[in-house]
Amino acid sequence: MTETTANHTVRQTVRPLGRPGLAYDEVAVGDRLPELSIPLTRTLIVATAIASRDYQDVHHDPELAVERGSRDIFMNILTSNGLVERFVTRWAGPAAVVAAIRIRLGAPNYPGDTMVLTGEVTAKDDAEGRVEVSVRGENALGAHVTGTVVVRLPKGENA
Repeated sequence: MTETTANHTVRQTVRPLGRPGLAYDEVAVGDRLPELSIPLTRTLIVATAIASRDYQDVHHDPELAVERGSRDIFMNILTSNGLVERFVTRWAGPAAVVAAIRIRLGAPNYPGDTMVLTGEVTAKDDAEGRVEVSVRGENALGAHVTGTVVVRLPKGENA
């Protein structure tokens, strides 16, 4: 899909129906990933903190979180990292191999908000079949997570 903005044309890469994933040759620098909106429920924040064995009280106890200076409980970094990985691999497909994830946290993800993940292909390595994707997750307070994900995609018929 191609979208024209005031400044430039941007392709949005989408898997063809019936194909398990994107092939390396189907992706171009500048391609945008489809947005992913994630409702930030209290259950999501607590359950994912517990699932990642992060028992810090600021991720499950509202009173203690407030006592420690937060307005409420907030999402942990392991969950943010996992959601970023899910966002990119959902776009790339199950044949993609995650080679690296580098993220930085900003504004907290509080219950009752929504985080919207966006991404854009920023580099390709033909020799390795690697694709670098710049990722940003925004909530009502601003950027919650920013970073890059590098995935290896199959070439040609292997996709």
